[in-house]
Amino acid sequence: MKKTMVLVMVVALLVGGCSGMSPTEQRVLSGTAIGASGGALIGWAAGSPAAGAAIGAGAGALGGFLYDRYEKSQGRP
Repeated sequence: MKKTMVLVMVVALLVGGCSGMSPTEQRVLSGTAIGASGGALIGWAAGSPAAGAAIGAGAGALGGFLYDRYEKSQGRP
């Protein structure tokens, strides 16, 4: 029960914390989170989840930023 409450609170903070962000910030943060989780899974399989998460977060942030630039070049906010 305690773990469930903590999880609900974390999710609520993450969802509410993104409401005042610009589209660029949202895309970079989303890319970072997706990259970190994917990197952690790959790192876990390879034996070093922390290193995988760090590398994935960096790659995801870069990917989110590049995607933002692409969207803006297409005239989308």
